[in-house]
Amino acid sequence: MDIIEAIKERRSVRSFNGESLSSDVVNRLVEDVKNSTDPFGGKVTIRLKQFDLKDGYKPSTYGMIKGTTDFFLLGIGSDEASALSAGFRFERVVLKAWEAGLGTCWIAATFKGSDFDRNETWPDGEELKIICPVGVAAKQSLLEKMTRLTLGSKNRKPFDTLFFTDDFKQPLSQKSHFGEALEMLRLAPSATNSQPWRALVAGDTVHFYYKPKSAVSILDCGIGMCHFYLTEEYQGRNGRFFKADSAVTPPEDWKYLYSFKEE
Repeated sequence: MDIIEAIKERRSVRSFNGESLSSDVVNRLVEDVKNSTDPFGGKVTIRLKQFDLKDGYKPSTYGMIKGTTDFFLLGIGSDEASALSAGFRFERVVLKAWEAGLGTCWIAATFKGSDFDRNETWPDGEELKIICPVGVAAKQSLLEKMTRLTLGSKNRKPFDTLFFTDDFKQPLSQKSHFGEALEMLRLAPSATNSQPWRALVAGDTVHFYYKPKSAVSILDCGIGMCHFYLTEEYQGRNGRFFKADSAVTPPEDWKYLYSFKEE
């Protein structure tokens, strides 16, 4: 499975087969965490731990998480760079897990005082903001299918309403130079399928923006920008993320994040 297939096929998994991960699989996932990187320099700590949740776990809006004892925990700083770093770094791990036949589900909530946060000490400025079950998926239940349908997980905004060229009035063609990379961004998961990302292509540079939807909109953009970067890498292209001194002013309700330039 290549990275394009992984991005297209990966889905959130809430029901698992009940088996704990083997030590070999745990070691491989821990190694994937160690090897995950990002270009934003934020504060992120990723851990993999086991919990005995016999009755499952039901975070609001996500349906029951059941059949797994293994969870990733993400301690994240409170600034923009940390949110981007968390989305970018951990999506690398999520896609590696999918390629290895493992399911996951990003869950953002308040975990202070929960079993997940008990006895955990995080670096200064970080707190537990994301948990993510990991394991072998069970057959999708009717409830899981309905939850996925309710959240609109398969629905995505059209390409030409998210990505533009030269100004914010001219939609970008999906057949353009950055078309495939931006299409993989479009397919990225986001909280309640909010899809906050936007982009403007100017020559060999892509300027990324977001339309605030929730407290995790910037983290969602980090996930999408990871898809973009991995697709560029898969196509054999080199580039770098940077803060532009004078990015094009976006519509009033959008905010500038970062730019990417091919080299």
